[in-house]
Amino acid sequence: MADSTEQPGVAVKRVLIGATGSVASIKVPLLARHIIQQGHEQNLQIEIAIAASTSALHFFRREQLPETSVTLYTDKDEWSQWKKIGDPVLHIELRKWADICVVAPLDANTMAKVANGFCDNLLTCVLRAWDMKKPRVVCPAMNPMMWEHPITSTQVAQLKSLGFKVVSPVAKGLACGDVGMGAMAEPEEIAKAVVDELVSSIDH
Repeated sequence: MADSTEQPGVAVKRVLIGATGSVASIKVPLLARHIIQQGHEQNLQIEIAIAASTSALHFFRREQLPETSVTLYTDKDEWSQWKKIGDPVLHIELRKWADICVVAPLDANTMAKVANGFCDNLLTCVLRAWDMKKPRVVCPAMNPMMWEHPITSTQVAQLKSLGFKVVSPVAKGLACGDVGMGAMAEPEEIAKAVVDELVSSIDH
């Protein structure tokens, strides 16, 4: 969580990206770039931290991320700074640091966890400890049969009732070869949703 020097007339905004075990995590580096670029266009200086699940790391590598303004955290980092009472706990530090959290992609497993309050890894612990006054955006990504399963609509409704903004998936061909609704929205669209939330928070 590197802190940048704030430039005159430019607001610094801190974005936490949550990456989960969907093939769509391959787009996380691109999403980070789009958020930085669209933030710049709105006179925002963007800092990004990424909380990646173990499964998410199958789909992108640290060296694919922008070299500046982005820090990657994994489940292995959760207790690495903690030695005694009073030491920082990463999921709490990330919650304090971030102005917004966007989970992109939100896989079916993590959707079920968050909708039911489970917190068994770094990302879900951050979300369970989240300051409810700060915005949260989730971007589902899963196989069409998983998206169309009755439990999914129940869990999406639960997330919305908890104040999450849901960027709906789109219909297209998926990595498994199936075609249908369930692909994560494009990074440009997700970045716009994030930056719009940040701009709105300044206006208010």
